[in-house]
Amino acid sequence: MSVMTAAAIEDFLDEVFPQRTGTIEGIDRMRATMSLAIEDEHLRPGASVSGPTLMGLADVCLYVAILGEIGPEPMAVTSDLHCRFLRRPRGDRDVIANARILKLGRRLAVGEVQLFSAGDEDPVALVTATYVLPDSD
Repeated sequence: MSVMTAAAIEDFLDEVFPQRTGTIEGIDRMRATMSLAIEDEHLRPGASVSGPTLMGLADVCLYVAILGEIGPEPMAVTSDLHCRFLRRPRGDRDVIANARILKLGRRLAVGEVQLFSAGDEDPVALVTATYVLPDSD
């Protein structure tokens, strides 16, 4: 069971991180799912979703999964992020991000995020990232 609900996380993010992208679709133990409605500003030439859009959504989605486990913590920050672009993300569909925490320690959280064009089975990108968690004392 998560420490925070999706609604509580949305409210927290509205307060401390209002510039984020995406909508929380669900959270579960060590997991989060988000979606992003694609607009013209998310596209690169060729009507593909841009890399920065995918990486930004993946980063926020993993942060949401972490918040679901540790509670509201504005100072949990990304320390490392790697993105592997696997295929062309369609510009005419929403992007779906599925995050999974692989390790949640006292100081670090490590996770992966698969990104999909809505309706497709094969991921368009795979992101692995590490977050530094602040001291709990």
